[in-house]
Amino acid sequence: MHDDLIARARTWLAEDPDPETRDELAKLIDAGDVAELSVRFAGTLQFGTAGLRGELGAGPMRMNRTVVIRAAAGLAAHLKRHGHTGGTVVVGYDARHKSADFARDTAAVMTGAGLRAVVLPRPLPTPVLAFAVRHLGAVAGVEVTASHNPPRDNGYKVYLGDGSQIVPPADAEIAAEIDAITTLHDVPRPDAGWETLDDAVLEAYLARTDAVLAPGSPRTARTVYTAMHGVGKDTLLAAFARAGFPAPVLVAEQAEPDPDFPTVAFPNPEEPGAMDLSFAQARATDPDLVIANDPDADRCAAAVKDGGAWRMLRGDEVGALLAAHLVRRGATGVFAESIVSSSLLGRIAEKAGLPYEETLTGFKWIARVDGLRYGYEEALGYCVDPEGVRDKDGITAALLITELASVLKEEGRTLLDLLDDLAVEHGLHATDQLSVRVEDLSVIADAMRRLREQPPTALAGLPVTRAEDLTLGTDRLPPTDGLRYTLTGARVVVRPSGTEPKLKCYLEVVVPVAAHAGLPAARAEAAETLAAIKRDLSAAAGI
Repeated sequence: MHDDLIARARTWLAEDPDPETRDELAKLIDAGDVAELSVRFAGTLQFGTAGLRGELGAGPMRMNRTVVIRAAAGLAAHLKRHGHTGGTVVVGYDARHKSADFARDTAAVMTGAGLRAVVLPRPLPTPVLAFAVRHLGAVAGVEVTASHNPPRDNGYKVYLGDGSQIVPPADAEIAAEIDAITTLHDVPRPDAGWETLDDAVLEAYLARTDAVLAPGSPRTARTVYTAMHGVGKDTLLAAFARAGFPAPVLVAEQAEPDPDFPTVAFPNPEEPGAMDLSFAQARATDPDLVIANDPDADRCAAAVKDGGAWRMLRGDEVGALLAAHLVRRGATGVFAESIVSSSLLGRIAEKAGLPYEETLTGFKWIARVDGLRYGYEEALGYCVDPEGVRDKDGITAALLITELASVLKEEGRTLLDLLDDLAVEHGLHATDQLSVRVEDLSVIADAMRRLREQPPTALAGLPVTRAEDLTLGTDRLPPTDGLRYTLTGARVVVRPSGTEPKLKCYLEVVVPVAAHAGLPAARAEAAETLAAIKRDLSAAAGI
């Protein structure tokens, strides 16, 4: 058994083009570290939700140049099998460790396969790549990014020619092509032949950002901005300058790209502590709004002053605010969200007489909705210009929320005032999440099995009126690994994360409110119910 493992490791080592991971693997082999080698060679990183994502390191269970070259070759074979020989593949990358190397390897593989590879000029936001796929008429796009994952991770996100991320069956077809590659020696990788783009694509993207805003709208809101050590700063500042907003005050410690993300435990605005420096800057400069991007700038967070303190708005709150803003501006078209997001969007759309769709989790599904005008997901993702970017876009979302803050500022109001109005009009929709990060993925599988075998009949004293196992699909949704419970005045969705080792439970409570005076009591009731649901669900899932 051990001999077989060492033999597989040696075969991998002989092919690895990267001196760093070769050295790492050689040391493991020389030390006879069977335990670590067993982990590295337990299988291969699976091509899933948006491609690949994992920890950097040597071996098939890690992100490295060998794994990326195989993925690129599989994608190239898939494109050629579907008649795209000679088509353009556009490659973008963020500022994480190895991102530039992975982008260059991808360009080389595409060139060697007879496709036309074009690479963005430097690390840029993921939405610029999503825009470029449509703008250049490419047959596919690749973004090398791990978004808001920990510093030691990287990833590989694939878009097809419509500019949205891959969905089944394309993911499985590409995975099969990757599996069919027996040796890297069969993958031609020329040293040149691809094109590095100039700034024309970025300029075209920035020109489209203007279209997100209403002509002549107020542009007075003052902002503090953090790029969270990622690639958002230059693009966001350029978009804000074009729009005529006051220049955002930067959180200097997090403004420049840094793959080690030194000031945050997790570079995700939703994680505890990630916004501390932003709030310190806000206390010093007293802006109207704090804006944060995640490191690849496809997500956008907003924070507001609530009493004397600064408070992060939930993704669902921003999602509802942007929807209300677009309705007020006379937007037409379909409003869409995923099943884990707040049902408030459906109420806003219904009242406005607009079509509404619910999709599976992820923008790969939201972006595919026919006639989409606006889509959002609770994990801080907003698509406000689907014709330009068929994916979440933290730059244009930041522009739109700042426009809304400006409109309200001119009326002597705030984003919190508008949230209050929406609660009175549609009921207070309070959301929360129970999220459990695990070292051992079997914990997640066990929790899902336990809930399937013994589904809860009540949570927080509220009867479960409907329990759905989403692996079976519904009349509106394709199958997915998830569970949905409908309760009287509440809703719960449970699913394993597609991108991280987490079990995620999405909770929503709706409390009717007759007038603004009733809001404090409704909030207290909602918070109590959410806490009780969390407690009962934890017990039912055994987590």
